[in-house]
Amino acid sequence: MITASDLELRAGSRVLLSGVTLRVQPGDRIGLVGRNGAGKTTSLRAIAGESEPYGGTIRSTGPVGYLPQDPREGDLSVLARDRVLSARGLDQILRDMEKVQTAMAELADDDERDKAVARYGRLETRFADLGGYAAESEAGRICSNLGLPDRVLAQSLETLSGGQRRRVELARILFAASGDGGNAGTTLLLDEPTNHLDADSISWLRGFLKSHEGGVVVISHDTELLADVVNKVWFLDATRGELDTYNMNWKNYLRARSDDEARRKRERANAEKKASALQTQAAKMGAKATKAVAAKQMQRRATALLEGLDDERQDDRVAAIRFPTPQSCGKTPLTAAGLSKSYGSLEVFTGVDLAVDRGSRVVILGLNGAGKTTLLRIMAGVETPDTGDVLPGHGLRTGYFAQEHDTLDMGRTVWQNARSAAPDTPEQQLRTLLGAFQFSGEQLEQPAGTLSGGERTRLALAGLVSSAANVLLLDEPTNNLDPASREKVLDALRHYEGAVVLVTHDPGAVEALEPERVILLPDGTEDHFSTEHLELVELA
Repeated sequence: MITASDLELRAGSRVLLSGVTLRVQPGDRIGLVGRNGAGKTTSLRAIAGESEPYGGTIRSTGPVGYLPQDPREGDLSVLARDRVLSARGLDQILRDMEKVQTAMAELADDDERDKAVARYGRLETRFADLGGYAAESEAGRICSNLGLPDRVLAQSLETLSGGQRRRVELARILFAASGDGGNAGTTLLLDEPTNHLDADSISWLRGFLKSHEGGVVVISHDTELLADVVNKVWFLDATRGELDTYNMNWKNYLRARSDDEARRKRERANAEKKASALQTQAAKMGAKATKAVAAKQMQRRATALLEGLDDERQDDRVAAIRFPTPQSCGKTPLTAAGLSKSYGSLEVFTGVDLAVDRGSRVVILGLNGAGKTTLLRIMAGVETPDTGDVLPGHGLRTGYFAQEHDTLDMGRTVWQNARSAAPDTPEQQLRTLLGAFQFSGEQLEQPAGTLSGGERTRLALAGLVSSAANVLLLDEPTNNLDPASREKVLDALRHYEGAVVLVTHDPGAVEALEPERVILLPDGTEDHFSTEHLELVELA
């Protein structure tokens, strides 16, 4: 269980929460919702104990499993399977058992061999207490359901895509909270857990969360997951810096919130009507010296009527996203020929040929791990192919959006990142651009590493807008965005005049792009895009 008392959270001088008391109990499945920048990620980090609140106390009893939006693994040389097993310490026990087995076979001294046998027995007992080989099987089942087959588990983390590494972290957290050796009472704190998951994996995750015995707090823009899983809702209001709690499921929450908004509007309309009448009468009476006192009383009553109301929630601002007017270029600004990539003995893809013509639309499809992100990184010049070349055409200017926000320097501020992306843009023009993307004032001095996933997406997109790129390489540009911001990105895609190469799990993004061609990985097959390919998008 987790309890927060008199909680206050801030981002710079902006108050996100103040004087809030929260409790997460076993069986609670809470959806933490609100618009991008409202403070959802900051709140979850504090509840997880990853950051200190500005004020108040947070206490937890029992284990906590926290999935951040951008998990930063320490040692990337470890195998994916060992990373998952490390949730219960099984990876180290297995390594120790292997070492002792080797020693038992090599030791000639009877006493030393007996000691080794005794140590092996203790390790085996500990291994059994944690679920033993059945736990290994359980870990494999969870990984498989999250789209991580055995061949991926046998790879080191450094050879995996960002999406695969994030699924390994999710598998590790769920493994710790399941099975005979896990702790079913673990409180799960999950920030956008469906990112990088295909439709089947999302369906399985819903079932897992619904049956989990411990508490759950989930941030997600997947409304189907919220509708299927949550039994309580916390709404973080970006305009008021307050948290509203609803002890009901998602469907009833939407109805209650709609009714609440309608009530606020009615009350405000009635109060404004009465206040206007009082102010009009006060103005008439104020002209007469004998009525001055009564006029002031009427004016005070009018002010009190408006001050006594709940604040009407204003529609949160949405970033004004519009991709750049492309710089002029030749007929074919970018060509890729004979690209292949392997990690060790694992071949990711081979024989990829692609000519990106001026204003063309291309979508890259393939199952998780097929190399979609790697191909885009190679085309962006971030990574080097094993074979083949990326050839720039006349006037090429690329704009690259990385799904893991690799183009941002997390240690630098919002302003410093924007200035690096647009070094030649006049200062006031750049400030105006950032304002359109909802970055102003103190936020400009905020380190990028402290931004939420949605805010990082907005900052990276602001860099693209300032680039005058004529070829956009977009890797999951709608991840972490609230519905309103997502629609802005999709609308920008529809109206962009340059060429686009897109990787996405979002069918809406593909429909907005209206691609002419598709590249299917890992074989590198090129085909004309048809509506039949849309069925592959959510599986990709």
